[in-house]
Amino acid sequence: MPKGIDKQKLYEEFSELVSIDSPSYGERAMADRLIEKLTALGFDVFEDDTAEAVDGSAGNIYAYLRGTDSFRKPVLFSAHLDTVSPALGKKAVLHDDGRITSMGDTVLGADDAAGLTEILTGVRAAIASGEPRCDIELLLPVAEEPYTAGSKHFDLSRIRSETAYVLDMSGDVGSAAVKAPSIVSFRAEVSGRASHSGFAPEEGINALAAAAAAIASAPQGRLDEETTFNIGILTGGEASNIVPEKCVLKGEARGFDHPKTLAAVDAFEKKLNEKASEIGAKVSFSSSAEVKAYSISEREDTVIRFRNAAERIGAEGRLVSTHGGSDNHNLVLGGIKGIVLSCGMYNVHSVCEYTTLDELAEGAALVRELILDKR
Repeated sequence: MPKGIDKQKLYEEFSELVSIDSPSYGERAMADRLIEKLTALGFDVFEDDTAEAVDGSAGNIYAYLRGTDSFRKPVLFSAHLDTVSPALGKKAVLHDDGRITSMGDTVLGADDAAGLTEILTGVRAAIASGEPRCDIELLLPVAEEPYTAGSKHFDLSRIRSETAYVLDMSGDVGSAAVKAPSIVSFRAEVSGRASHSGFAPEEGINALAAAAAAIASAPQGRLDEETTFNIGILTGGEASNIVPEKCVLKGEARGFDHPKTLAAVDAFEKKLNEKASEIGAKVSFSSSAEVKAYSISEREDTVIRFRNAAERIGAEGRLVSTHGGSDNHNLVLGGIKGIVLSCGMYNVHSVCEYTTLDELAEGAALVRELILDKR
C-alpha cells in the first residue's frame, strides 16, 4: 500500500464524489461539497463568477494552502468538476479484482472524480506526514468537457505557481502528457431551395447533396502524423418528398501544428463552397480555435519534479503526447508550465468507464510526493 494512503477511505471518497450529479454547467452540488472538504483541510477557498459567464450553476474553484517551508516552490493541481452524459444517478461498484465501474447505465465519472480524489487524498497524506512542504494551489474548473469553457474565464493572475499538474488523462498512473494539440471546431450551414421531389425536383437546390459532395471529396480521419479531421454531425431536410433546403454540418480538426490545423479547416470550407456553388447553394461557415497546441520541454522544472516523484513511488515517469484537450491548455496559454497526468481512468466517455483502487492509491501517492518534493 502506498505510504500514508488508506484505500478504504480513498474508495469511500471516490464513491461519494461519483454519486454527486455534476453535468457540465450543472456542477453546483459538486462545487459545494468540494468547498466543504477544502475548507476543512485549511485551504482559503474562492469561487469565481464563471457561472454567469457560461450560464451555469457554479464557478471555478480556487484554493490556497500555505506551506511549511517558504523556500520551496509552490505547486498547482487541477481537476475538473463536470462529467459527460449519461451522468445522472451514477454509482460506483467495487469488484473483487479491485476494478471500480458504474452500474452499467451511466458513465462512472472517474473523468474526473479520479483526479479530484487523488488530489484530496494526496494533500491529506502530505499534511499528515509532518514533512516540510510547499504552498499548495488548487484550480477545480467547471465545464471542462465543452472545450474547457470554464477555465477560459478564470483569472490566472491569482496563480502563484509556475508548476502545474492537471489530473485528467486516461492510462496508468506514472505517465504525463507534455504535448497536446490545437482543436479547431467548425459549423457550416448550407442553404439551397425546397421543392416537391416528385412534382418539381428540378426546381429545388439540394443542400444535402452539396454537403455530401464536399464530405465525399474531403480527406478525413488522420491527415498526417500530426493532424486529424472529422465531420461529426450532418443534419437537414424536412421530409422524404421535399428537396432539402437547408443542412448543418459540424466537425473539428486537431493537430500539433496550429497553422496546419487551421489550414485543414480552411481547406474544407473552400471545398464546401465549391460544391455548393456548383448547384447554386450558399454556405454560412464559422470556426473557433477552442484550444491551442503546446509542448513542454523535458528540461522544465515541472517535468523534472514529476519524474522525481514518479521514481519515488516506483512508477515509470513516462512522457507522452495526447490528442485530447484539457484545462492545461489554458494554463499554458497563461504562461504556467503545466503537464497532464494520467490518473488511472479507462474507457472514459462511455458506460464501460472504469478505474481501479490500486491506480487511485498510486495517483494519490504521486500527488503526495509532488507536494513534498524538495525543489
